[in-house]
Amino acid sequence: MTATHSSLFEPYRLADITLQNRIVMAPLTRNRAGTGLVPTALMAEYYGQRATAGLIVTEATQVSDTAQGYQDTPGVYTPEQVEGWRRVTDAVHAKGGRIFVQIWHVGRISVRSLQPGGAAPLAPSAVLANAKTFANNAFVATDEPRAIAIDEIPGIVDDFRHAANQAMKAGFDGVEIHGANGYLIDQFLRDGANKRTDAYGGSIENRTRFMKEVVEAVIKEVGASRTGIRLSPVTPAGDLSDSNPQKLFEQVVEVLDALAPVYIHMIEGATGGPRDIVPDFDFEALHKRFRGTWLVNNGYDLPSAAKAVEAHEADLVAFGKLFVSNPDLVARLKAGAPLNDLDRDRLYGGGAQGYTDYPVLEKVAS
Repeated sequence: MTATHSSLFEPYRLADITLQNRIVMAPLTRNRAGTGLVPTALMAEYYGQRATAGLIVTEATQVSDTAQGYQDTPGVYTPEQVEGWRRVTDAVHAKGGRIFVQIWHVGRISVRSLQPGGAAPLAPSAVLANAKTFANNAFVATDEPRAIAIDEIPGIVDDFRHAANQAMKAGFDGVEIHGANGYLIDQFLRDGANKRTDAYGGSIENRTRFMKEVVEAVIKEVGASRTGIRLSPVTPAGDLSDSNPQKLFEQVVEVLDALAPVYIHMIEGATGGPRDIVPDFDFEALHKRFRGTWLVNNGYDLPSAAKAVEAHEADLVAFGKLFVSNPDLVARLKAGAPLNDLDRDRLYGGGAQGYTDYPVLEKVAS
């Protein structure tokens, strides 16, 4: 079977949702939310253009006003934001697509200017990240965080629950919890950032507690069949490290398997970078520990994606930047057609240019 005739292009049953193919649009931050961090009509057009993906996972979306770390990223916690997202989900559903919202809290990857009252960003421990974020139209160093008090944790868990509830009101088919790329859940998991000595720090069991509570709360609110989670065991994003990532993430996946979210979205290697950054890391050992849908991401092209599905190494495959520049990516891959070049200068912020103006095949042909 050739790659263009792969089962990658066949429907897939994700719990009670039928996806039109196994190709997923990965979450991609584009910094184009409007006033009040409300999704705009332009965002609805952007996602609607890409509705032929089997599943769209939106850009990361704040669960609260303390969760923001980048300018002009949307939220899903106010009525106005929910109304804006409803335009997006309507646009995708009108074209037969399916869409999950990725909900996040950035934790320490933030700056005071984006926090309520100019407060310090929140984190498991007061450990400054050697990282940058996008604020005031520039990439700037993150600010020193403060450690979250133990009695604040239930409120943050509830922010995730509330965001999931609001996502359903906005018409989403489900939610993906952002547990990857150096943000708050990931910070709790890693001993490089989590120096706590209470029930949320120290042992792997304790460090997975926050993630477990978030996933439990979201599943209780919207159901396991509507809940996914993204992980990135070896990425250095957000200046994160762990003394034993293999052992940590084997236990993370075992915890998740018991909770039974509908999928795990696994970033293999460095996010947006080398797949072999930790050459001996055993991703298959994680896969074997999870009985749900296995979604893989990072550096896939058509041949490697088709191979992963055919070899049962993955159920779904996510593509990121290729979806930025190719709204009709599925059709192009299936036809073996050329792909549009990416306009890297307009990835973050701006208007329609480099966002909704990429040509589709029929316009290229004409």
